[in-house]
Amino acid sequence: MSMPLPPDPAQPAPAAGAHPPAESILPAPVLVVEDEPLFQRRLGDVLRQLGYAPDALLFAASISEACALLATQPVALALVDLMLPDGNGRELIQSLRAQDPGLGILVVTAWSSEDDILGALRAGATGYVLKERDDFEVMLSIRSVLRGGAPIDPFIARRILEELLPARSAPAEQPPAGEALSEREREILQLVANGLSNREIAARLFLSHYTVETHVKRIYRKLAVSSRAMAVRTALARGELG
Repeated sequence: MSMPLPPDPAQPAPAAGAHPPAESILPAPVLVVEDEPLFQRRLGDVLRQLGYAPDALLFAASISEACALLATQPVALALVDLMLPDGNGRELIQSLRAQDPGLGILVVTAWSSEDDILGALRAGATGYVLKERDDFEVMLSIRSVLRGGAPIDPFIARRILEELLPARSAPAEQPPAGEALSEREREILQLVANGLSNREIAARLFLSHYTVETHVKRIYRKLAVSSRAMAVRTALARGELG
């Protein structure tokens, strides 16, 4: 199944009678694997803005639901979250890549630890974009995958480049002050330090899982860390946790 891809406004219109290029066809169906209902609907809206019809979109809230859908039909594009109720999305990515080496697979997640990034890319993800990006940025990433690109979120790209750069001089004993955490971020990080998972924190604070993921991502960025343990240690050293 395929559908016309909306014209790129940056490209001139084709001459009358000219045939559309091969890349102007939308590959379908699209599998969206996302357990947060609000964000699942948001991705559906973005895909419809790109030109997809509702019946070209398949939605799954877990790896098992995705596998059940895949057992009945192949897909032409997949948008996959990493933190799913029954496992890590990279397990599904690896399976999708094994089934179709040419499949476009875009990770759309709130997680950006080194293990998450490299694990997803090694499993076979085509691109990686963070949930905190606005609809237009997410749409650009999907369009890039559709046109054979490998979009990487700017924050993720910077992290990868930092890994590739030669080791810098040893840091000072006291970490730089950086941007201070908000009261809500300190509250969430304290619960992280107490050993609660994101879902447990969401239930404790009456927030959505996606909102907690976004807060944790911002904490990572402000503290310049890539794991929960590093975030707690750095915040303690900066005096932002009791």
